[in-house]
Amino acid sequence: MALPATGSSWMQRLDLPSRLFGEGGFGGSDYELYEEDEEFVLSIDVPGFDTDDIEVAWDDGVLNVSAEHVDERRNRKKTYHRRFRFPKEVREDEITASYNNGVLEITLPISEGADTRGHTIPIEG
Repeated sequence: MALPATGSSWMQRLDLPSRLFGEGGFGGSDYELYEEDEEFVLSIDVPGFDTDDIEVAWDDGVLNVSAEHVDERRNRKKTYHRRFRFPKEVREDEITASYNNGVLEITLPISEGADTRGHTIPIEG
């Protein structure tokens, strides 16, 4: 039995994140995270949501981003959830977020003198 072609797929009706089965393969093509000027900057593509649909929360070194939108006309619910752990201590009371044109941008200032958490794992080859 052949699976339906992507686009009109049965997977769309399962309300699963499209990144699991869609294009882009392994990894998170829906976000960009970089460090500059003593802060982390996280940009996440979450089109189709309103500002009120999105929740950003900080909990003990982990940033939680979730969104939910119910389209009553089409009887569909669109959801998004992702967690990010940061390798350095962040000044949590100075985290800011903005949402424009489907892109959520979160700025997380790094604490002064913060060392990188964890340790390096050697890669055998």
